[in-house]
Amino acid sequence: MSMFSIGLSGLNAAQNALSTTSNNISNVYTPGYNREITVLGEGSGGTQGVQVNDIERQFNQYVADQLNGSISAYSALNAYQTQVNQIDSLLADQDAGLAPLMQNFFSSMEDLASAPSDPAARQGVLGAADTLSAQFRAFDSYLQDMQDGINGQIRDEITQINNQSEALASLNREIALARAKTGEAPNALLNQRDQLVTEMSERIGVELTVQDGTSYRVNLPGGQPLVAGTQSYQLKAVSSPSDPQRIVVGYQDPGGGLQVLDEDGLQGGSLGGLIEFRSETLDRTQNQIGQLAVSMAVAFNKQHADGYDLEGNGGGAMFDIGEPRVFASGANSGAAAVTASFNIDKIEDLEAADYQVRVTDAAATPPTFEVTRSDTGETITTTFDAVENTLSFGGVTLTIDDPTALADGDRFEIQPVRRAAGEFETAISDPDKIAAGLSGASGDNENALAMQGLQDALTVGGSATLSQAYASLVSDVGNRTNVVQVNLAAQQGLTEQLSAVKLSESGVNLDEEAANLIRYQQYYQANAKVIDTATSVVDTILGLRG
Repeated sequence: MSMFSIGLSGLNAAQNALSTTSNNISNVYTPGYNREITVLGEGSGGTQGVQVNDIERQFNQYVADQLNGSISAYSALNAYQTQVNQIDSLLADQDAGLAPLMQNFFSSMEDLASAPSDPAARQGVLGAADTLSAQFRAFDSYLQDMQDGINGQIRDEITQINNQSEALASLNREIALARAKTGEAPNALLNQRDQLVTEMSERIGVELTVQDGTSYRVNLPGGQPLVAGTQSYQLKAVSSPSDPQRIVVGYQDPGGGLQVLDEDGLQGGSLGGLIEFRSETLDRTQNQIGQLAVSMAVAFNKQHADGYDLEGNGGGAMFDIGEPRVFASGANSGAAAVTASFNIDKIEDLEAADYQVRVTDAAATPPTFEVTRSDTGETITTTFDAVENTLSFGGVTLTIDDPTALADGDRFEIQPVRRAAGEFETAISDPDKIAAGLSGASGDNENALAMQGLQDALTVGGSATLSQAYASLVSDVGNRTNVVQVNLAAQQGLTEQLSAVKLSESGVNLDEEAANLIRYQQYYQANAKVIDTATSVVDTILGLRG
C-alpha cells in the first residue's frame, strides 16, 4: 500500500474522530445524549493504514435500568408528597381545623348548662353548631375536590404514557430500518429511544427487555406490554366498575378487550404515586372525617331526643348527616336494588372504611354474602334478617328490595361514611327547640349536661372521644407526610448517585473533548505530513528520470 493511501486512511480516521468529538461538544447539554468515541482499527485484508471500525455510543444498559427505576420511585414519592402536604396543612391548621371548633361547641354547651333558659346561651349553641357543621362540609368539599383533581391527573398521565408508547414503538421501527439500510447503529435514534424510556419511567414504573438484541419491549409491573417491537398498546381512563365517580386505569389488551388494572400493580412514576396516595391517604382521610361526623351526629341526636325543649316538646334530631352510599357493579346480572342506612344501635361498630359485598349464593334461603373491607381485605362478619331482608355489618344496614332478584357474583361497593360529612348540618334553627332539660321543667339543665358530657364519651368506634379521634387523624396524616418526606429525600440521594454514575460513563466532559480536539488535530496534521512527504518522494523520483 502506498504512502498516499496510508496517509489518506489516516486523514479519514482523523476527520471522523474530529467529527465525533465536535458532535460530543455540541450535544453536551442535550438531554439523553450519550458520548460517542471513534473506534479505530488496523487496515483489514492485509492492507496497511487505519480504518474506522465504529462510532461507538458509550451506554451502559444496566446503569440506565437502575437509574430509570430510581427515577420512577422518586417521581412516585414526589407526586405523593405534593398531594399529602395539602391534607397535612389543612388538618393541622390551628385556626381552620376542627379541634378548636369542637372545643367551642362544647364550651357553648357548658354555657347552656349554666343558663338553660338564657336566649343568648341557646343562640351560642346554634352558632357554634353551625360553624362546626360548616367546617365539616368544607373539609368534605376540599377532599372531594382533591378526588376530582386526582381523576383529572390520572387522565393526563394516561394520555402522556400512551403518546410515549406510540413514539417508542415508532423509534423501534425507525432503528430497525436504519440498521437494515446502513448496517450501523443509528446512535441518535438510540439516544432518543433511551431518553423516552426514562421519561416514561417518570410517569409509570416499567420493565424493559431488549428483544433480538435491538428492539425494546416495555411492560407494566403486572406484565402487560405497553410496547412490543413496533406495536404499542393503550391505557384508558375508565370509571371504576364499583364506583362510577372514580377514574381507574384500563388496559386495551392485544385482543381488543378492555380490562381494569389492579391498582396494586400500578407502581412507580407519578401515576403510581397518585394512585397510591388516593387509596392510602385520601380515601382514608375522607372516611375518618365522615366517621367523626356520623359518630358526633348520632351521639348528639340520641341524647337530644331524650330531652325536652322550652315548649315542653321532646327533642328531635340535633344534626342531619349524609346516608351511606351504595354502588352496584356494572357487571351485575341480578336486578336487586340495595340501599343503606346507619345502624344506630350498633354505631360503635362503624369504621372509617369502605366495603365490598359479593353475593355468594343467591339461591340459598336466606341468600349468602361475602363482605370484605376494601382497604385491608379483611372478611367481615354479617347478620342477615330474612324478615326485613336486611344485611347488617360494621354499623351499617343494607336493605335489599327483592332478594330473589339477586344473582351469584353480584357485587356492591358500600361507602358508609365517605361523603357523610358533606351533608352534616344543624337540624335546629330555633334556639327554643334545643332540648336542654330531661323533665321539661323551667331551669332544667340535665340534658345539656349530658350533651356536654359527650365530650368525654367514647363515641367514635366505641374506643375514642371526638377530640381523640380527630387528633389521631391529624397525627396519622402527619406521620405519613413525614415518612414520605424522609423516603423522598433518600430516593433523591440515590437518584443523584446513579445519575453521577451514568454521567461518568455516558456524559460529555468538555475538558476531555477539548484535549481530544487537539490530539486529533495533531493526528490529522501528521497524516497530512505523510501525504506531503509522499508527494516529495514522488516528485524526486520523477526528477531523477528526467
